[in-house]
Amino acid sequence: MTISSVRKLAGVTAAAGLVLALAGCGQAPATTSPTEGGKTAVAGFKPCIVSDDGGWNDRSFNQSAKEGIDKAAKELGVKSVDVESDSASDFAPNLESLVSQNCSLIISVGYKLSADTIKSALANPDINYAIIDDGADANGDGKPDAPNIKPILFNTVEAAYLGGYAAAAWSHQDGVDKVGTFGGLQIPSVSIFMDGFIDGVKKYNEDNSANVATFGWDVASQKGSFTGGFAANDTAKQTAKGILDQGVDVILPVGGPIYQSAAAAIKDSGKDTVMLGVDSDLAVADPSVASVTLVSIMKQINQAVYDTVNSAATGKMDFSPYIGTLENGGVGLSSFHDFESKLPAGLTDKLDELKKQIISGDLKVTSVNSPK
Repeated sequence: MTISSVRKLAGVTAAAGLVLALAGCGQAPATTSPTEGGKTAVAGFKPCIVSDDGGWNDRSFNQSAKEGIDKAAKELGVKSVDVESDSASDFAPNLESLVSQNCSLIISVGYKLSADTIKSALANPDINYAIIDDGADANGDGKPDAPNIKPILFNTVEAAYLGGYAAAAWSHQDGVDKVGTFGGLQIPSVSIFMDGFIDGVKKYNEDNSANVATFGWDVASQKGSFTGGFAANDTAKQTAKGILDQGVDVILPVGGPIYQSAAAAIKDSGKDTVMLGVDSDLAVADPSVASVTLVSIMKQINQAVYDTVNSAATGKMDFSPYIGTLENGGVGLSSFHDFESKLPAGLTDKLDELKKQIISGDLKVTSVNSPK
């Protein structure tokens, strides 16, 4: 469809809205013409997104978020804008750049952008904002600090619990009985994975009279191994090596690109160690590590972003927080892919049973890092 035809249709819609207003009804927002999928957007709608310093090719939450906005924009027939951050110093300028480009919706990817997103939202009350993995609640009053910010959150502890159970079963089958984890930054969206993972191992031990040991994180003290960032660098590799040196045969790296460092450390060890992916289905997102990726603990960031864009496109965005759970499909485990045939007998059935118990509330899976 040409730009001129869009404008003509927008004008017709606006005129119809004016007639309704004169008849005593509220004026409806002008819309673009319906796309093939039947979706519409208010005229001039421009969805925008800014990454954290992991970048768009992190095979994790940044990439997943961009996939969500790209899909929505394509279906709506609108042009989206994305800007990539190389460091924290880019956050504020990138947000300002999107404001200057007349974005209708600005999505910030990650906890690290929280302060700058709040500041930008307060300064631009007519722009809609959303932020992934943060409640935008710096003052701790239980609600976003600006009314035009939608938090997109995930109760990842539920899926990580299943991942921990699977990791313990794998290690016990091998007779190693040792698993470990490490994170990038110690922030709630990272620590919540580690909480669930460790508690899932504990559940496996209780169910099977096993004694699978855990390394890298203590749930009670909230202390463990972190790299200090999300970069796949030597620090991350050495942190992974420190966990591997404990003799584990399953490791969970939590923090976007640091999985690359874990994979490199596994390769250097020469052992048959496997790892768990986070956020995306890592075996699919990065086939180069599929041979060592047992399963991934997923957050459906792409779907949450897609839904948020479609909500904003109507001109009446829903700002209530989104919290992904096992029940609504916002979190979950990926396929075990090539490892499926090598799993302990009955494991997938047990994981399905645990999932149902968590959803029903019969099994309480919680974390101090869960979204409030």
